[in-house]
Amino acid sequence: MSRATDVKQGIREHLGQFSLHVLLVFATGLTIGSERTVVPVLGEQVLGVESFLVIGSFVVSFGFVKSLLNLYAGKWGEEYGRKPVLVLGWLTALPIPIVLIYAPSWSWITVGNVLLGVNQALTWSMAINAKIDLASPDQRGLAVGIDEAFGYTGVAVGAWITGVIAGQTNLRPEPFYFLGAVVLLAFLISVFLIKETVQLAQLEGDDDHHDANLPFVDVLKRATYGDRTLLAAAQAGHVENFVDTLFWIAVPLYLTSQGLAIELVGVVVGVHSAMYFLQIGTGGLADRIGRRPPVVVGMFVAGAGVLGMVFVDSYLPWAVLAAFSGLGMALLYPNLMTVPSDAAHPTWRSAGMGVYRMWRDSGYGVGAILIGLTMQFVSPEAAFYLTAGLMFLSGAVVVVWMEETHPEFGTHEPPAPAPADD
Repeated sequence: MSRATDVKQGIREHLGQFSLHVLLVFATGLTIGSERTVVPVLGEQVLGVESFLVIGSFVVSFGFVKSLLNLYAGKWGEEYGRKPVLVLGWLTALPIPIVLIYAPSWSWITVGNVLLGVNQALTWSMAINAKIDLASPDQRGLAVGIDEAFGYTGVAVGAWITGVIAGQTNLRPEPFYFLGAVVLLAFLISVFLIKETVQLAQLEGDDDHHDANLPFVDVLKRATYGDRTLLAAAQAGHVENFVDTLFWIAVPLYLTSQGLAIELVGVVVGVHSAMYFLQIGTGGLADRIGRRPPVVVGMFVAGAGVLGMVFVDSYLPWAVLAAFSGLGMALLYPNLMTVPSDAAHPTWRSAGMGVYRMWRDSGYGVGAILIGLTMQFVSPEAAFYLTAGLMFLSGAVVVVWMEETHPEFGTHEPPAPAPADD
C-alpha cells in the first residue's frame, strides 16, 4: 500500500496534534495581546512619550518585520518543515518580557517589538500551515477559522488580563510576568510535543501538474499582481489590519483621554478581539457558501463599527461598537486567508500564504504611520474616520475584483501557464 493511502488528512484523524497547534496559536495571541492595553499607556505615562507618531513606532517596527518574515516563513516552512520554524519563533520570544520590564526608554520597546514581529510571523505562519496540512481539503475554511478564532481569543484574553493586572498593581513589571510564563510554556510545547506536518501537504498534490513547484519568485509575482483575485485579497488584508492597528494604538489612548479607566479600556480592546472567536463559525460557513460573501460583508461591517466609535461617548456604546467591528473582522479575516490557500498548488501553498501574509501584515506598519500622523497632526478622532473610509474603499475593490475560490463551486481560474520554450 502506498504512503498516500496510509496517511490521511482530517481534523479528527489528527486531533491530538491539531489541538496542540490550537493551544499554541492561543499562546501566540496571548503574547501580542499582552501588549495591547498596557504598552501604549506605559509609553505615555511612564516613559514620557508625548508624540502619537513616536508611540506608533513600536507597531511600525512590529509590522514591517512581521510582514517580511511572513514571506520567508512560508518559504522556510516548505524547505525545512513547519516544526523548526515554529521552535525558532518561540525561541525569539523568550527575551520579550525582559525587554518590556526593564526598558529605560521607548526606543527599547520599539526594538523589543522587532522580536515580537519575528515571533508572530514564524509561530502564527506555521500554526496556520500545520492546521491546513492536518485538515482535509473540505475542512480548510474550518481549520483557518479555528486557528484565527483561538489566536485572536488569545489576543483578547491577553489584553484583558494584563489590563486587570496593571489596574490592580502597576503598568510594569507585573503584567509582563504573565507574558513570560506564556512564552516559556509555548516554547517547551513546540520543542517536545509538536510533530512535523509538511509531509501531509506533499502527499496532497500532483507534482506533474502545470501549476506545481512554482519557483519562489513566480509565487511572489502570482500572489501579488499576477492574479487579480489574489491582488484583491492582498490589498484587503493590508487595509483590514489598519483596524487592528487602530485598536492597538489609537483606541487605548483615545479612551483614556476621554477618562475611561485602564481596566475598562482593556475590556473594550479585549471585546473587539474576543469577537474573532466567531471565526470558528465564519470559517466553516465559508466552506458551505464560499469565501467571497463573508469577506465583502465583513469589510463594511468592520468599517462601520470603527466609524461609530467617534459618535458615542461612554463605556457601554464603545464596547458594543468595538464588538461590532470585531464581528466584521471575524467574517473577513479567516476567509481572506483561505483565498490564497484555495488558489495555490499544495507544493507552494505555504509560500503563497506567506506572500499574502506579507502584504497583509505590512498593513500594521503602514497603518501605524498613517494613524500616528493623523492623530498627531489632525486629531485622534480623524484616525477613526481614516480607517473606516479605507475599509469601505477596500471593500469596494473586493466587490469588483475578487472571484470565488471555493474548490467545489468557485469561479476563479488561475492564470494560464506561460507557453513552454521550444
